Amino acid sequence: MHLILGTGPLGRSVMRELVRRGEPVAMVNSSGRADVPDGVTVRKADLMIAGQAAEAMKKARIVYQCSQPSYHRWEGNFAHLQTNIAKGAIAAGARLVVADNLYMYGSVQGAIHEELPYAALTKKGLIRAELARQLLKLHQDGVLQTAIGRGSDFFGPGVRQSAAGDMLFKPIIRGKACSVVGNPDRKHSYTFIDDFGRALVALGEHEDACGQAWHVPTADAVTTKQFAELAYRAAGHEPGKVRTFGRGTLRAVGLFIPAVRETIEMLYQFEEDFVVDTKKFTDRFGIAPTALPQAVGATVKWYQGQRS
Repeated sequence: MHLILGTGPLGRSVMRELVRRGEPVAMVNSSGRADVPDGVTVRKADLMIAGQAAEAMKKARIVYQCSQPSYHRWEGNFAHLQTNIAKGAIAAGARLVVADNLYMYGSVQGAIHEELPYAALTKKGLIRAELARQLLKLHQDGVLQTAIGRGSDFFGPGVRQSAAGDMLFKPIIRGKACSVVGNPDRKHSYTFIDDFGRALVALGEHEDACGQAWHVPTADAVTTKQFAELAYRAAGHEPGKVRTFGRGTLRAVGLFIPAVRETIEMLYQFEEDFVVDTKKFTDRFGIAPTALPQAVGATVKWYQGQRS
């Protein structure tokens, strides 16, 4: 049985891929409720409680870790969450596939690839680096089969709380000016949510994927302004104005919204080119990213179908 921890956009993308393949799927969240297709079950568990995490993961063959603490509560909580999940997977004898991001590398000149050292200086980058080291050590020690899939800022149907989420797409579908962070003229790699989910399923299928980190298929980097222009055209509008949130604005908003305050240390990703190399994954698994116009078009169509 395939078990997905988290029913957010990434967990749901994994679920869609598994359902497409006819696999038995269960999901876990804190309420035990979610809008899922027939045949998919949802289990209630607080993964921050070790006993509940272990109970939820019983009888799982492959576990997909797509959950995380609130963005402003990573310190301490993320390590505790991962420990509970790893112990639960070990007890169940399950393979653990973990969704990750690219914070651990820090600021990189040139393409970001898997062989780079963990050189992060940010608080959240250091947390991500330590979590990855712990997971890979469990594999090296022969305790847990685990693979890590890393994506960039993602977008797609259901993705709202992202740099390429509501603040970008909601105004675009109305033909209004959109808002982004950082420098919109810098290149940035954006990962389509369905490519991320499909990649995590592929990692779960192959034993030789374990013990490694993999950058999931991601379309060639474009500037954020070019990304927005694709969305405007997909929505049937001429490209509109792209407004930017700088550090000063984010600091002011962050006085009232802790999650916004936590984004400031990661702004370097949008103030310089941020180009992800996913060749390792594509060469091994033969899975290419969805063409960016197609992925952006699917996202626009989803937003157009929402009431708010």
